[in-house]
Amino acid sequence: MAIAIKVIPVLKDKVAASFEKQVSSNFNKKASVDFSSQVKSASKILSKAKI
Repeated sequence: MAIAIKVIPVLKDKVAASFEKQVSSNFNKKASVDFSSQVKSASKILSKAKI
């Protein structure tokens, strides 16, 4: 007995355009978090541990 293949949903027109806009907006924001202070404190901890 074969299993039915499900249809893949496709975005069209306004929905597709708004989705693309949201994706590009989120892609540009992905590197906005600064972890420099956490990296400094972690390196201090590791230098004290002599690892």
